[in-house]
Amino acid sequence: MGKDILIVGAGLSGAVIGRELAEAGHSVRIVEARDHIAGNCHTERCPETGVMVHVYGPHIFHTDDTGVWDYVNAHMRFLPYKNRVKAQSGGRVFSLPINLLTINQFFGQTLRPAEARAFIEAQADTTIEDPQTFEEQALRFVGPALYEAFFKGYTQKQWGCHPRELPAAILKRLPVRFNYDDDYFAHRHQGMPEGGYTEMVASILDHPGIEVALNTPYAPDMAGDADHVFWSGPLDAYFGHDLGRLGYRTLDFERFTEQGDYQGCAVMNYCDAEVPFTRITEHKHFAPWETHEGSVMYREFSRACGPDDIPYYPIRQVEEKTLLRDYVTRAETLAGVTFVGRLGTYRYLDMDVTIREALDIARHFLRSRAGNKAMPAFVHAPL
Repeated sequence: MGKDILIVGAGLSGAVIGRELAEAGHSVRIVEARDHIAGNCHTERCPETGVMVHVYGPHIFHTDDTGVWDYVNAHMRFLPYKNRVKAQSGGRVFSLPINLLTINQFFGQTLRPAEARAFIEAQADTTIEDPQTFEEQALRFVGPALYEAFFKGYTQKQWGCHPRELPAAILKRLPVRFNYDDDYFAHRHQGMPEGGYTEMVASILDHPGIEVALNTPYAPDMAGDADHVFWSGPLDAYFGHDLGRLGYRTLDFERFTEQGDYQGCAVMNYCDAEVPFTRITEHKHFAPWETHEGSVMYREFSRACGPDDIPYYPIRQVEEKTLLRDYVTRAETLAGVTFVGRLGTYRYLDMDVTIREALDIARHFLRSRAGNKAMPAFVHAPL
């Protein structure tokens, strides 16, 4: 019989680690402060329309990791879904990410791929040799017109600061394509779980060695009987935020319903700064194999995360990284606790990476125990 394991958080990290350790013979208890499992990828049926709603915003599964793809499909069948985002700018609708159609529409051209490359290069600010900021990255690679139309206002709303205050790495994740491919992600495995993410996570947690306690915030005395703790909550929250709070952006959602098809796509970005929300998501389009007369939409508003808000996006600017370093140094002095996942390591992680890291962490733990070695505070370094 394995030792008792305490896991804080019943999201993807906690569920996957818990299942791996339970299958290895450990007794696992998971405590979750919310009234549901699956964390921010929680889904539920709207009782009014029957639409499967992504309660905390859309989560689209995409990966090149075949092992992770096989893992999630073992717990829920994934059906094909491609994320094709549209954007409103200056009273017109365009296709994102920027592709040949976007370029031709925006500039009123009929350019072929090679012509479009030369055209965009002529727009770009080639005096910027080593872009350091988001703004410099955009000006260097797409030029001022596309930057102003698609990136500047949206980024200001999303991050609450001017793009020149953000690192270039944020924009490097967004491609520019010189063909008509409007698939937002380039990964070979893409889809949505047929029954929703919450049912998928419920399947992962369905093991006699796992006990889940909802509506149960973590209290320090819970760790007393545990052989090891896996913490998937905010890193700074483990220490009671006593060095200060790590910065996050959070989201407010304005829900509304309509009959029929409201916007004709799942995601419509609003790039103009004067529009207060960043996008509208229409959730029945995330399950194109279903048919519903009614529709559920969310307007998304981004703002600074307060003490009582749900943290979404780690800011990770200079100030936050300095504070993060202090918390990491402190965490590394501890024994018996490992910090995991998006919040526990203060990193933005896609779902496939979250699952892969959780599998790695569980296997690292099992190897450590087999070799009578200590488990580190971080298997994946936050810095």
